Amino acid sequence: MSRLVILLGLGLLVALVQSERVRYDNYKIYKVTPRSAAQLDILTRLEGISDSLKYFNSASVIDHPVSILVAPHKEPEFLDILKDNAFEHILVENNFQRVLDAEQSELKRSRAGIYDWSSYHTLDETYDWLRSLPDKYPDNVELIVAGKSYEGRDLLGVKLSFKSGNKAVFIEGGIHAREWISAATVTYIINQFLTSSNSQIRALAESFDWYIVPHVNPDGYVYTHQSDRVWRKTRSKGLLCKGADANRNFGFHWKEVGASSIECSETYAGKSAFSEVETQSLSQFISTLQGQIYAYISFHSFSQLMLFPYGHTKEHAPNHNDLQQIGEVAAAALAVRYGTKYTVGNVYDAIYPASGSSVDWAYGNQGVKLAYTYELRPTSNANNGFVLPANQIIPTGEETLDSLVALFQEAKKLGY
Repeated sequence: MSRLVILLGLGLLVALVQSERVRYDNYKIYKVTPRSAAQLDILTRLEGISDSLKYFNSASVIDHPVSILVAPHKEPEFLDILKDNAFEHILVENNFQRVLDAEQSELKRSRAGIYDWSSYHTLDETYDWLRSLPDKYPDNVELIVAGKSYEGRDLLGVKLSFKSGNKAVFIEGGIHAREWISAATVTYIINQFLTSSNSQIRALAESFDWYIVPHVNPDGYVYTHQSDRVWRKTRSKGLLCKGADANRNFGFHWKEVGASSIECSETYAGKSAFSEVETQSLSQFISTLQGQIYAYISFHSFSQLMLFPYGHTKEHAPNHNDLQQIGEVAAAALAVRYGTKYTVGNVYDAIYPASGSSVDWAYGNQGVKLAYTYELRPTSNANNGFVLPANQIIPTGEETLDSLVALFQEAKKLGY
């Protein structure tokens, strides 16, 4: 057999392996609570040395539960480590693949060739919808390309404008690929700004120019649909593992705290600040708007939190009290419709230390004094938080819009 035939055969095998969807049969989810600095250090080191453990949230704070997806072959060793080090832990899911199968069945049932918010959508479906908007609303919608991805995809978005002379608001979603409700909420907001007849939503939409990018990490999002539903990072090439956490890769106090230097970690900060094409090109686009941006809003999931700078230090931002007050008013408005409760606070105190985020960079580098991160539904106690049923997309969008209306009204009252 010729070397060429062998190489072609190997290439085909690699392609087939890469195209297969990652399955999580009999993978279990444990919630582990570190009660000491020593236990926290063990969890942090475990995350970086084993690809058989996937962390759904960062091991960064004592007394903060960490949800960990554990491969079947790793479970005995994992449980021994927990037992030997006296970790508090509970089993919350016996077979994660069952959860993913249910989601896939829901996606197949929902596909009817229309773009709405009864289902999650692929990247191509969302991009086709975005491209259709300028034809439908030629006076108000302009397509924007806010950057590029490692695999060559556009960071496609829209600029919505209803009158000249407005200040700008920048909204981004999908920086973490597996957080599907993030991008769905962002597209819901776009649609409401264009179609709603509600007087408060109309007033908000028409008071600003909106730069909105639903998928800041398009490569990762495609990968969650085609290969691995719980993929978080970008898809850039690494030595041992692919990708970096794009929300630890921005050049503001990069990798100082709450970010990993271990390539396989879910919070790997990258080789350097702005090492990822997505963060580098997005930041360059945003920098062209410097001085025009009134507010910066980033959507994530999950935990039902409303966060603001700083994440890299426990020292409070100069306008901390205003950000807290505005956030509390917005969270109260969010709770009215469905009773959904959010916790409000600066990133460092309210969730965990984290440096190199887009919101901190917008605040600290670009001078945007209204900068918030929404950690959307469900609560931090949810067993499968990234896999939020599609029937919660519209309720999430509705209550989030309620909060945005209140946020900007309160900011105006305070003189912003």
